[in-house]
Amino acid sequence: MNHQESLTAYLAAFVGELVQSGLTDVVVSPGSRSTPLALMMAEHPGLRVHIQIDERSAGFFALGIAKASHKSVALLCTSGTAAANYYPAVVEANISRVPLIVLTADRPHELRDVGAPQAINQIHLYGNHVKWFVEMALPEATNEMISYAQTVCARAIATSQMTPAGPVHLNFPFREPLIPQLDDPELFEKYRRVKGSIKIHGGQLTLPLGEFTRLAQTWSNSEKGIIVCGPIEDSSFQAALLDLAEKLQFPILADPLSQLRSGQHSKDLVIDTYDTFLRNQPAKDYVKPDIVIRFGAMPVSKALTIFLKENSEATHYVIDGGGGWRDPNAITSEMIYCDEALLCQAVLPHISARSQSSYLQRWTGLNTVTKQSLTIVNDETKLSEAKLFYRLAELLPENATVFVGNSMPIRDLDSFFHNNDKNIRVMANRGANGIDGIVSTALGAAFVHQPLYLILGDLTLFHDLNGLVASKMHSIPIDVVVINNNGGGIFSFLPQSNHPKHFELLFGTPVDLDFSHAVQLYGGEYTKVNDWEHLAQSLEKPAQNAGLNVHELVTERDTNLKEHRELWKSVSQEIEIWLKGAAQ
Repeated sequence: MNHQESLTAYLAAFVGELVQSGLTDVVVSPGSRSTPLALMMAEHPGLRVHIQIDERSAGFFALGIAKASHKSVALLCTSGTAAANYYPAVVEANISRVPLIVLTADRPHELRDVGAPQAINQIHLYGNHVKWFVEMALPEATNEMISYAQTVCARAIATSQMTPAGPVHLNFPFREPLIPQLDDPELFEKYRRVKGSIKIHGGQLTLPLGEFTRLAQTWSNSEKGIIVCGPIEDSSFQAALLDLAEKLQFPILADPLSQLRSGQHSKDLVIDTYDTFLRNQPAKDYVKPDIVIRFGAMPVSKALTIFLKENSEATHYVIDGGGGWRDPNAITSEMIYCDEALLCQAVLPHISARSQSSYLQRWTGLNTVTKQSLTIVNDETKLSEAKLFYRLAELLPENATVFVGNSMPIRDLDSFFHNNDKNIRVMANRGANGIDGIVSTALGAAFVHQPLYLILGDLTLFHDLNGLVASKMHSIPIDVVVINNNGGGIFSFLPQSNHPKHFELLFGTPVDLDFSHAVQLYGGEYTKVNDWEHLAQSLEKPAQNAGLNVHELVTERDTNLKEHRELWKSVSQEIEIWLKGAAQ
């Protein structure tokens, strides 16, 4: 076979195996060296090809699709710095445990390290941020090499999906000419395995039966136990956790990304205002635990993180079905590597149900008085960041997905988005906690889930403005609510704000942008929200534009800081009054 025939056979086998292994979506950043794979992917009827010109946006767009669908998504780019621009999304995918297949085209070996254009060292480019790296062999059409391409493909997808999920990186060196032969209607069938696709089976981490009974007995022997549930993606976990908490009568401190604050399930044990009342020392003393059982990634709330660290003498159990090490405070007593839902179900038969718990009543009592005190947020007549999240469940339709930006929005969501009966899914990029790529990730998620509402700050929107082009190019409808306080609002709450001399220059960073021009550039519909009624009408009415719709709320950083501090002070006073009554 000549070079073109070898290229065609090798890549037809690889792309065919992608589809046979269940992959349906690939995000392509245009380039020359990646031409063979791009053409082959576009030719396959089983693949949806999404073009995203900017590689950084492309990486996060693929991340969003994978995050929302829980399926592997492929990324393809040309050689050189194009591949380097995938790096932030790869890092986020690794920490957030999202399955990505990163495919980078490369110069052949004879053109490396000799000054050839668009050539960098792509070997292990992403370091330990990927689960697996393979430097692919140059294309050949022998039976052995066809089998090799299919096997690596199947392994890559299986590896990306096995717990903990994450990214893998395959680097493809290609020699010119780069154009495969695509005129054979049986191209992909020709190289399909006779025995079918390779089946790679993964299992769940579990424990010996004796460990389940030991845990059940230990947890049953203490009344002062709490369950902390951070972000976790497992459809069977929620019901299993609620059953465990009910039997133990332990309160569940539910992070907003735990998906426990919204839905038709019982929320009698779901504590949703802890971020507020755990700022109060008497309240923290009142609910000191003996046992802490933690599921999922670290929670958003800093107040909760501090509370856990202050109670390091308690016995802390971290259950992680992915076998990671989620213990930044170094306070874990037992690190338990077991599938989370499986563990809840396995210990349940060995627990004697409690009928009531005075310790649980302490938590629910604090939660109730705090929630009642927080109703004053709704009295604010001006546009307010706190009130936006307080009213969020009311403003959004059933089955909405909310994607929340980092910095202040995710923290305000944690503080003010409370238990509700609507089916609202909450998403965010809380792996590396960066503001980069939020727009692109949300648009990837919006491709899977509709309707989707992205809520973010002005700097976060600015950081990924070119990600908005995905809405225009792929006709993806999305509502973007941008909170414009003209700068980095989170820094007003940090120690840097106590040093005003260089604060605005280094941290406040006002940019004075008129986002209406950017929205127009991407063919979107822009609304500057005047008041709360205007916001409700803007979000409720059918979108005038089937694609991008941006709603801008202008707020003031100083006013927001003052509102939060006054609110926490007021609620703290109400809590202390309630605690005095509870002590009598």
